[in-house]
Amino acid sequence: MLRIDFTAEDLNRLRVAGEPDPLWETVLSLMRLQDRSAAVVFDPWRREVRTALARAGLTSTAAVLMLLARRAAYFPDFLTPGQGVADLEAGIDLVLGTPKTRLTRELSKLYPKTPPRGLRRLGEGDPRTLELLGEALRRYHEVAVAPYLPAIRAAVTADRSIRAEAALTAGPQGLLDSYRTIADREEEALVTDYPFDRGLRLDGRPLTIVPAFFCVRTPVTLADPHLDPVLVHPLDPAPGWLARSRREAAEQLPVAQLIGPTRAMVLEALEHPRTTTELAELLRLTPPTTSRHATVLREAGLVESRRHGNRVFHLRTRLGDALLNGTL
Repeated sequence: MLRIDFTAEDLNRLRVAGEPDPLWETVLSLMRLQDRSAAVVFDPWRREVRTALARAGLTSTAAVLMLLARRAAYFPDFLTPGQGVADLEAGIDLVLGTPKTRLTRELSKLYPKTPPRGLRRLGEGDPRTLELLGEALRRYHEVAVAPYLPAIRAAVTADRSIRAEAALTAGPQGLLDSYRTIADREEEALVTDYPFDRGLRLDGRPLTIVPAFFCVRTPVTLADPHLDPVLVHPLDPAPGWLARSRREAAEQLPVAQLIGPTRAMVLEALEHPRTTTELAELLRLTPPTTSRHATVLREAGLVESRRHGNRVFHLRTRLGDALLNGTL
């Protein structure tokens, strides 16, 4: 249980982030790769991202980042310095500017005994190691978060609309009441589910509430009570969000007017080799329907199919690339 001391004056200082925070999404997505929480919602994303990381040669990079963003009760606060900062580079600059004393303190808390070798140099504030951390965060975000930003932004926008309507209708108290599913008001405090019992005093500082796509089950806050307080809460995307996001994106493609949105979605997904089963699972189509669309695209020269052992992989051809990108 997390208890946040919260007075009437604090209500007027309440802030709500209006954009996804790229570093919170990055760190929380790393945790989602380490567990099976919300399996129905995130398993299609997990499978796709693991494949994409391997294809980009970033599996070991993600593994190193997971040494920092561990699926545990604690991870270093310096990884998430923003409070709804929408710009990834601005967030990474804040990470790289973390004072050495803070790096040492937070990594010592993460690894009380001996930290992994690479993290030892990070804890010493080594400039080159910090640069490598920034590049790792940047490259991981490019593969695991950036391709899904349309769905993430749509969820944040929908959440913000709810908060804005509540604030316009009933003022600050209405805004706070709109978070009833996340936090309850008990006398002079906000109370929310948390992995362990903890108290947080605001002491006149504004509380920033950040909606996060990859946050699940319970809200998250910074470990250090002296940092500007932030409460990150789950957006709870619905099952099938990945397929819907792809379908909506495909409908916006010019080629959808020529071959139809479903075949445009299939063609767009075949940037990388996929079997019929993988494609059907990704796009939430039945295997027979997926096979039929792949056959039509293959007969049109837009897709090629190759057998590897007992599996058949489909891949977009150069003609398919040209048609999809409007360069035919």
